[in-house]
Amino acid sequence: MERQNLKFVLNILAITMVKFRFQDLEIWRQSIALTDCMLNLADELEERHQYKFAEQLRGATLSISNNIAEGSGSNSTRDFSRFLNMSRRSAFEVANMLFVLQLRGLVSKEIVDGRLLEVDILCRMITSMQRSLQSR
Repeated sequence: MERQNLKFVLNILAITMVKFRFQDLEIWRQSIALTDCMLNLADELEERHQYKFAEQLRGATLSISNNIAEGSGSNSTRDFSRFLNMSRRSAFEVANMLFVLQLRGLVSKEIVDGRLLEVDILCRMITSMQRSLQSR
């Protein structure tokens, strides 16, 4: 993640009064930072009247952090792992969207490469968390 962007997100999280379990999860923090970047990209797409792409990107991106948060509220590790799987699948959807956006000339290769690296790292973190849950 862009260091400055992640720092901003973490500062916002630090000032909230209520604390949820997912806020302590590094995978959730990383997903929120990615979400912020992707929502900015979706806003840019919307400004260029690419509404379908913008909305699809928003939905897939929000699904990553939403599933991590929702799963963390589960009473069972098996259920949490299932939500992490959905989160990972949404990350793959975001990756696919980035390829399509590049193919259509809507996003540069440099931006796509950087975001794909972030998505890949997040997917690996999610997989690691799933393995950790399964070993419990």
